[in-house]
Amino acid sequence: TTTKIALSSLSAAAAEAATYPIDITKTRLQLHGGSRRRSSVASGIWREGGVLGFYRGLSPAILRHLFYTPMRIVGYEQLRSVAGDSAIEKAVAGGSSGVFAQVVASPADLIKVRMQADGRMLSQGLQPRYSGIFDAFKKIIQTEGFQGLWRGVLPNAQRAFLVNMGELTCYDQAKHFIINHQICGDNSFAHTLASVASGLSATALSCPADVIKTRMMNQAVGKESRTVYRNSYDCLVKTVKLEGVMALWKGFFPTWARLGPWQFVFWVSYEKFRQVSGLSSF
Repeated sequence: TTTKIALSSLSAAAAEAATYPIDITKTRLQLHGGSRRRSSVASGIWREGGVLGFYRGLSPAILRHLFYTPMRIVGYEQLRSVAGDSAIEKAVAGGSSGVFAQVVASPADLIKVRMQADGRMLSQGLQPRYSGIFDAFKKIIQTEGFQGLWRGVLPNAQRAFLVNMGELTCYDQAKHFIINHQICGDNSFAHTLASVASGLSATALSCPADVIKTRMMNQAVGKESRTVYRNSYDCLVKTVKLEGVMALWKGFFPTWARLGPWQFVFWVSYEKFRQVSGLSSF
């Protein structure tokens, strides 16, 4: 178990660093209320900070995955061993492990979203809210209380259930389908095909909750702050009312464009690390 935790953390850190520029573009796109092209969002990030602008908030993102990914991956594997072989039971196992992991890692996710959103303030010539990850922790606790670190935890947990139900179950089922039907052996090609299916499934299921989670997390609470959304349901209603139902899938293609490579880097490297370490295939 300790080896699996270490290997999943290493694989997740590599996948996060490789796909982070797409993630920050997706987050900015979701925060923008009106219609805006992905190219204009990306060019705006470039004008704000060049190459480094695409990595603003990377440190809390890596920190999040040091907790989030091992808990959900190892947790799913443990639950799968006691559950049945049906897709429904695996889906429940994947969603449950994702919820637990996300609740624990939610503060790091909150800071990542806030630091990503701060780039918009830079483009307007304003001072960012936070100078770094520790400054963000300190200021959020001071202005919003310790519980403020878990702002947006409900939509975050809802998203985690959906994304892990889609990601883990689909990867597991797709890989075994490929192997059992002798499309190829248990190798990197099978892991790549399964990761593509996993990324599509996770994106389609989780994008609405991801949009709501991002908007809820970005709004600060304080005397000088204006609360736009009272709760996740209010955010859902206002988003659909003002922007239409398709706004819930805002950032779908950047999300998919990130999840696809993320899944590929993570699963191929994780499976390879397990093989080198003498562990069985996932």
